[in-house]
Amino acid sequence: MDRIRPPRPELEYLVPYDAKDIKAEVMLAANEHPANLPGEIVEKISGWLRELRFNRYPDPMASRLRELIAEANGLEPHNVLIGNGGDELIFELLLAWGGPGRTLLDCPPTFAMYGIDAQVSGTELVRIPRGPEFEVDAEAVLARLAEGDIDVVMISQPNNPTGNLTPETVLIDILNVTDALVLVDEAYFEFSRQTMRPHMERHPNLVILRTFSKAFSLAGLRVGYVLGHEDVIRELTKVRQPYSVDSFAQWVAASVFRDRVVFQQAIRDIMRGRDTLMHGLSAIGGIEVFPSEANFVLFRVEHAAALWRDLLHNYSVLVRDFSRSAGLDDCLRVTVGSDEENDRFLSAVEDIMSHRRASEILSGTEAHVRHGTAGELGY
Repeated sequence: MDRIRPPRPELEYLVPYDAKDIKAEVMLAANEHPANLPGEIVEKISGWLRELRFNRYPDPMASRLRELIAEANGLEPHNVLIGNGGDELIFELLLAWGGPGRTLLDCPPTFAMYGIDAQVSGTELVRIPRGPEFEVDAEAVLARLAEGDIDVVMISQPNNPTGNLTPETVLIDILNVTDALVLVDEAYFEFSRQTMRPHMERHPNLVILRTFSKAFSLAGLRVGYVLGHEDVIRELTKVRQPYSVDSFAQWVAASVFRDRVVFQQAIRDIMRGRDTLMHGLSAIGGIEVFPSEANFVLFRVEHAAALWRDLLHNYSVLVRDFSRSAGLDDCLRVTVGSDEENDRFLSAVEDIMSHRRASEILSGTEAHVRHGTAGELGY
């Protein structure tokens, strides 16, 4: 046969999520923790590696990790499901509650994988744009939910990439008005200290997503989890891959979770660094900074793509460019790094913006001189 059967037609116009593996001396683009695992945890891992049975399949349900997370949240293990990062769990939610003839509602600009996974799974997508301050349009969302045909709602809390929180009262109103599965994505809740966990008992349609990638230095191992009603978790287990979280990742995540108190100072440092970035950027002329409750800061600047290139190529500082994304015109997002990385980023931005201002002044002076000379010569 000299040809191949085409893939599903729904994929024709789907653009893959591009994580971009760009290297720089200062990496502030992916909302990662700025530090590796604490030394005491690395020592435990090193000793345990000799005992790991690499030839055996992992525990398919990550039972020990489930138990630890359940206990910490006042739940039972059947209220917890572990996944290969939050991304896998988002996709599984759409495999179970989405699909052809089903509908997802999300509020862009937000995490792109919600929409991408909807397209991949054949789920219809209803988008209700956020307002000028990136707030959820509660009136429009509630009105659309009242029509009764929405199956899944996904809200990032705090929202990625904008960093703002949706008021708890709005989320409760959403839960009250619909029987749709409502995913509250709390990937950054360690930095906001806001959670919908107290409302789970009253709202069986509430599912909470969390991850080890941000606050716990485990982006490289891909471990996430959801908290939900037993019936919801049961349905998710029907569509999940049986061995998606490997033995090593399970063990490291369990070690991290048991010793999570050692991360608290680093989390406080990141929150302090976030304030440093917000104040530092606000002090630079021509930059609009948006409030953040996460481990990143979104800001708007004229010719943002040019600033992104200058930071990377002239200062080896990598941030995330959202300037061509819908609703995020001329926006860049910077992850909170170490104190040294934050200072280097701010110094680079100040340097670039100072050169811009000097160029604008020079251009204006040259134009004034040209016009003045032309007038004197009578042209």
